[in-house]
Amino acid sequence: MQTTPRTVLLVLLLATFVAPAAAQYKIVGPDGRVTYTDRPPADTTGRVSTFGRGGVAAAAGTDNSQLPFELRQVAARYPVTFFSGENCQPCDSARQLLQQRGVPYTERRVTNDEDQQALERLVGGRMIPAMTVGAQPLRGFNPADWSSFLDAAGYPRESRLPRGWQPPPVAPLVERVAAQRPAAASAPAPAPARPATPPAEPPPGDAPTIKF
Repeated sequence: MQTTPRTVLLVLLLATFVAPAAAQYKIVGPDGRVTYTDRPPADTTGRVSTFGRGGVAAAAGTDNSQLPFELRQVAARYPVTFFSGENCQPCDSARQLLQQRGVPYTERRVTNDEDQQALERLVGGRMIPAMTVGAQPLRGFNPADWSSFLDAAGYPRESRLPRGWQPPPVAPLVERVAAQRPAAASAPAPAPARPATPPAEPPPGDAPTIKF
């Protein structure tokens, strides 16, 4: 088998995909505060999420069971997560590329500073759009670069998605948890006031007594 520069490039790219990533945990406390750590939490009173390859949590409700076998295999080995923002024209172009190629992806929206901090931890920067293909992060949208990494992962260049397939709903990058405040105990309703008893009238014919 003849080794070409393209073959070497693909081997190097795939090697970056399977590089081990440190395990991370996301902990949402009872007050809604989010904490990231690389150690299993000792206190389990909060909600704990385990990040998968590349530090990206799998999206709840993602179902690839209807995908063709080969595409399902690629999506399982090198899942694609797309990070977007609001009113972002490059994000629209990046999303269009993924949809034209038929890449099953999960979209996470970056809207505030907490999301930007999480994005920086995941891909090494705050530039959007961004994408992870397996463990490989891509910052900023360059169609040639994105296509090269999708090719290296094994995604087809033409869509093979089933008719009517839709990506999961867009979700914030950092889960929003509203702190629930206990409802104030309602004060008991005051007892209805009793009507004042009018003073008794003196019997007829008796003059009122005045005391000094």
